Amino acid sequence: MDIKVITTNKKAYHDYFIGESFEAGLVLSGTEIKSVRAGAVNMSDAYVRNDKGEMWLENMHIARYEPGSYMSHEPLRKRKLLLHKREIRNLTSKMAQKGFTLVPVKLYIKDSRAKMEVALARGKKLFNKKDDIMKKDTDREMRRSFSNQEF
Repeated sequence: MDIKVITTNKKAYHDYFIGESFEAGLVLSGTEIKSVRAGAVNMSDAYVRNDKGEMWLENMHIARYEPGSYMSHEPLRKRKLLLHKREIRNLTSKMAQKGFTLVPVKLYIKDSRAKMEVALARGKKLFNKKDDIMKKDTDREMRRSFSNQEF
């Protein structure tokens, strides 16, 4: 299986506690998949919504494909996620619990098809975000001090 990661949603890891993840296909038009392969994607503000038993990805920006014609796609349109019915039922029941949401985490090409990893997530409070930033800074300082030591 040949997997090429296009983008990861770093903002999701900052804003949420990431839990169980699922792989979902994406319904894309011709110019959209060409832009995805070129890496012209921004999914920092993207989210997944359940609408009448279907999962929809909203607010993911796929840039227009410049060599495309005037029939090019709309950059911020809703895109359907392809999941099995039992997965959708499972996810909607878990999303109904307090504080859980479904966020896109990673976009990649697998066997010439665009796939997205979506994860159940719970929102972080401000003090959790500050703790994460502090921990990251101390780890960076420790690595820096170990690399500067001479033996």
